[in-house]
Amino acid sequence: MMNHKQIKKTQLRKPAWLKKTLPKESEYEKVRALLSKSKLHSVCQEAKCPNIWECFSQETATFLILGDHCTRNCRFCAIAHGPSEPPDPEEPARVGEAAKGMGLSYVVVTSVTRDDLPDGGAGLFAETIKEIRKKMPNALVEVLIPDFQGNTDALQTVLDAGPNVLNHNLETVPRLYPSARPEAVYDRSLDLLKNARAHTLHIPTKSGLMLGLGESPEEVEITLKDLLGVGCSILTLGQYLQPSKEHLPVERFIPPEEFDKWREKALGMGFSEVASGPFVRSSYHAKELYQAVRP
Repeated sequence: MMNHKQIKKTQLRKPAWLKKTLPKESEYEKVRALLSKSKLHSVCQEAKCPNIWECFSQETATFLILGDHCTRNCRFCAIAHGPSEPPDPEEPARVGEAAKGMGLSYVVVTSVTRDDLPDGGAGLFAETIKEIRKKMPNALVEVLIPDFQGNTDALQTVLDAGPNVLNHNLETVPRLYPSARPEAVYDRSLDLLKNARAHTLHIPTKSGLMLGLGESPEEVEITLKDLLGVGCSILTLGQYLQPSKEHLPVERFIPPEEFDKWREKALGMGFSEVASGPFVRSSYHAKELYQAVRP
């Protein structure tokens, strides 16, 4: 494992295209206060997403359930690692209330990874979907799930709750798994997406990659072919940004025009819809991606 000095030496200066203008603080504070009052977490806050000001100012957020501590320690992720509290059975209802309070028509729910739970938290995902629909019957719900350690029963629990989109990110190419996400298994993630598609053809599957960790174009293309091979139809491609000096350094900043070329290539390969750009993240403009696939 590289030490802090090694990481510091390889840090790159952010290019001009990665600078953002902050929107109105009032709308941002409105969403932040609602989440705080509801005792809820958002991946926008915990993962230090660069789009947090934009999304909060547009009164949207990606809910993070099952606590704010992950049982895994991925080297690219800002979410805290360590022991987690038991799942809160009241959390799904609070998510439903908060989504209703924000007036959301498209709700994205993700979680920390909970390898300490027998079902990986799948039951709470299902309850959260049900509570959102109870509060807002016409709401569309996308879930971004962990791999549940390959537990197909856990996956089926989530699918049976009827999300509109099932998302599971590969994050990077297989060669970089040992350094970027050592507790994950590339083929296990592919199998999850394959099983999800096989069991529920009406629920589109989605996945995403970070670029800039040292992957080659050839590796990216092979990974995209793997995703198509398991029936994945929606793709997101974004720039990896180092959350802190303790995380993996950025190996390369990909210019916007290169992201545009990746979108064209991925669509040409067979993906139904692709979001590709420096600031693209899993749930960025998620509603628009879904509507492009299912008008």
